[in-house]
Amino acid sequence: MVYGDSLSANYGIPTDAGWVALLEQRLLSHSPSIRIINASISGETTLGGRNRIAQALETHRPDIIILGLGANDGLRGATIKTIYENLAEIIKICQRHNTAVLLAGMQLPPNYGMTYTRKFQDIYPRLAEQYQTGLIPFLLAGFGKKKEFFQPDGIHPTAAAQKMIVENVWHVLQPVLHKHPTPVNHQDDSQNSANRPAKAPSVLMADH
Repeated sequence: MVYGDSLSANYGIPTDAGWVALLEQRLLSHSPSIRIINASISGETTLGGRNRIAQALETHRPDIIILGLGANDGLRGATIKTIYENLAEIIKICQRHNTAVLLAGMQLPPNYGMTYTRKFQDIYPRLAEQYQTGLIPFLLAGFGKKKEFFQPDGIHPTAAAQKMIVENVWHVLQPVLHKHPTPVNHQDDSQNSANRPAKAPSVLMADH
């Protein structure tokens, strides 16, 4: 499951051109049983993500979540402590649901000074170390400072940049997939649960 904001919600580009759709194509070529749920919302913050994560996990029951929140908080000048604590709570809830977490790191322009920018960037490796999650060091690595790969707002990547995002994600996601090679059958208490097909592994990603 992809769980994030506009960076994963196809802002300004066709849905089938977004990195989540392109990643799904690659995943299906490796294992037809894998599916991606894109639960990203444009404008989402870490607080919004924290408030809705439990319901998203109950609804979709993903094996893996790609968590890419925090950029909107940073652009609005939220405190580092607030961002860290909200992301930490999301991670803990995912882990209680036995959902593997891949944390998508983000960086900011120095709008609020270099100290804030550096501390924001450090949030992601700190969380990954504390909670032993996977880490995509920078979701936009390879083009983050190249204006030609951004829409006129200077924030959202163009369609041409989406393949590079896929590569950044794939490098970290592929080893995790080897730990979830077969479908997982989540049983419930209903009388018909024994007759239901096994649930295919799914990836829950978070977006900016």
